[in-house]
Amino acid sequence: MLLSKSNIFKCKSFGTALLVWSYRSQLQIQREPSIDLLGAFVEHWKGITHYYIESTDENTPAKKTDIPWRLKQMLDILVYEERQQAAAGEAGPCLEYLLQHKILETLCTLGKAEYPPGMRQQVLQFFSRVLAQVQHPLLHYLSVHRPVQKLLQLGGTVPGSLTEKEEVQFTTVLCSKIQQDPDLLTYILEGKIVSRKKASREPSALPREAASVKDKEHPHSKAPDRASCGTRALTTQLPAETQEPDGGPGEGSLITSLIGLCKSKKSRVALKAQENLLLLVSVASPAAATCLVQSSPCCPAIVEHLCRLYRSVPTFLDPADIATLEGISWRLPSAPSDEASFPGKEALAAFLGWFDYCDHLVTEAHPVVADALAKAVAEKLFMEILQPQLLHVSEQSVLTSTALLTAILRQLRPAALLREAVAFLLGPDQQAAAPEDSPRTLCSHLIGHCDHLSDEISVATLRLFEELLQKPHEQIIRSLILCNLEGRPYVARGSPEPESYEDTLDLEEDPYFTDGFLDSGFQPSTKPPPAPATNSDGRTAVTEIVNSFLCLVPEEAKTSAFLEETGYDTYVHDAYGLFQECSSRVAPWGWPQSLTPLDPHEPERPFFEGHFLQMLFDRMSRILEQPYSLNLQVTSVLSRLALFPHPHIHEYLLDPYINLAPGCRSLFSVLVRVIGDLMQRIQRVPQFPGKLLLVRKQLMGQVPGEQ
Repeated sequence: MLLSKSNIFKCKSFGTALLVWSYRSQLQIQREPSIDLLGAFVEHWKGITHYYIESTDENTPAKKTDIPWRLKQMLDILVYEERQQAAAGEAGPCLEYLLQHKILETLCTLGKAEYPPGMRQQVLQFFSRVLAQVQHPLLHYLSVHRPVQKLLQLGGTVPGSLTEKEEVQFTTVLCSKIQQDPDLLTYILEGKIVSRKKASREPSALPREAASVKDKEHPHSKAPDRASCGTRALTTQLPAETQEPDGGPGEGSLITSLIGLCKSKKSRVALKAQENLLLLVSVASPAAATCLVQSSPCCPAIVEHLCRLYRSVPTFLDPADIATLEGISWRLPSAPSDEASFPGKEALAAFLGWFDYCDHLVTEAHPVVADALAKAVAEKLFMEILQPQLLHVSEQSVLTSTALLTAILRQLRPAALLREAVAFLLGPDQQAAAPEDSPRTLCSHLIGHCDHLSDEISVATLRLFEELLQKPHEQIIRSLILCNLEGRPYVARGSPEPESYEDTLDLEEDPYFTDGFLDSGFQPSTKPPPAPATNSDGRTAVTEIVNSFLCLVPEEAKTSAFLEETGYDTYVHDAYGLFQECSSRVAPWGWPQSLTPLDPHEPERPFFEGHFLQMLFDRMSRILEQPYSLNLQVTSVLSRLALFPHPHIHEYLLDPYINLAPGCRSLFSVLVRVIGDLMQRIQRVPQFPGKLLLVRKQLMGQVPGEQ
């Protein structure tokens, strides 16, 4: 039968409408499936349990069975069911079945048994996906957080485990959930049952009445009983060692797992585990932070790993090699290049990288956790390991431990850790010391090491103090210097202080000052250097101080006239920049801006500059007999001290015109004696200016030669 054009058009329209109707019907079927979700969920779980009951092949990998597919189907059903009941906000029948029949606990047992091979990997993936994709709060349920704890105990304990990737993904999900709800930390670490207040919103167990109602509403109410029987039969067939009783609370398995994963040889796994641990300790809840400190091995485990890495560092390391690894980051602990490789470099980089991570943990952690971790570092690393090495009779032990402590100080930033380090090095005593005091504290021993028979130990210890002086802690400078300068006992009593030094000084009385010094080759800068202090408060101006120290050096001992140099302006400019940096660092300490007035009626009391300054002055007095590297380090430490903007420090260290009390010495007076000795030695050296210029060029690397 031939169809007209209009009939063909109508048939095409009808066909199109039929197709549209069919497509919409399919969509409607997909949105409202005719199959029962609970029945499908139970059938997939029964398929897994039947595999264990019926299978006789124990060597087939889990990924080659239908177990991964069935677990994926169960996850999809749970997610789909939750989306369908999003408006109700209640757990669906499939989720109820999962919780009531302890499916997660059974899976955890199967994962521990590793039957079939690779089952632990499948279980970890299923746990991670369920906790991440199901929005209903699950970790408050006893039937969830108990198997979570057991599963955590399986991971992070065996280095190089084949499931490290899945383990770190599992911990990532847990740490993310804890960050969203810090109260979960208590349940994960201690296994506590949810409180009544919490139960009103997220019950820890499903009410029996609700379960019975659900069983009546679904035609598959009999299926759960059959499946649960299969589950019980399955667990009885597993090895006895996989059916442990529940572990007690407080095991801290999440922390143990994270610490274990941090030790992984796979850099991505280790880095992700470190990020997870950092996320965990930075929770803002005080209760969670207290739980982390008191009910978990968090701080001890972190510090134990730090101490283990320290012990693995060889004791024969050169301090110069240790200094080359400055700036090691925990995100990239390995050395960036092998060009300067040396024995023990990998172990040193691992230790410094983990210490930088501990430093970062203290910085980012809740104050409760930060204080506990800092105290653990001080107790285990500083006191139990470093202190015996610093006090050891072996010079190599002293040298290496001092250099490592310097590297630690260089990386140390948070206030809590700095407070512990300062207390360890300097002790609590801030009172002025007496000359007859014997070394009783670690600080006294370290000061003694600065004047050691071994020049290497002296240089290394001076570097330690230089690093310490750059830390923003007032007790450092107060313990080393200020406590001895309080009250200005270094100034002679009995006569009123002059208002200005310019009107009372007679430079002709000093044999090292002459009226014609301006014509002797030294030309002061036409632009005066920036002066951080003036003589309006009785202190000598900076230009006067600089000129006085410059004039100490005799013309025969100067080489600037033979080289194209701009004078001392550059040095003063650099020093002023360091001075501004130091001033901003100590600004919160509230130091006085002017000198403490002297009481002319107060009797003079004996003055002792303190063991630290005594050591530095003694070293300066022997500057002509010591190696160049040692002299350079002594002057570097004195330069650091001179930067501190305290009027007493500036007066005692830098002012050449102070009226010293009888028996007192200052930096200027020490240098005067050194210059006197130098003048006598110059006369005995033939062609001294030429030899001095050659040595300077050699030291600066301008000409080859021995230094």
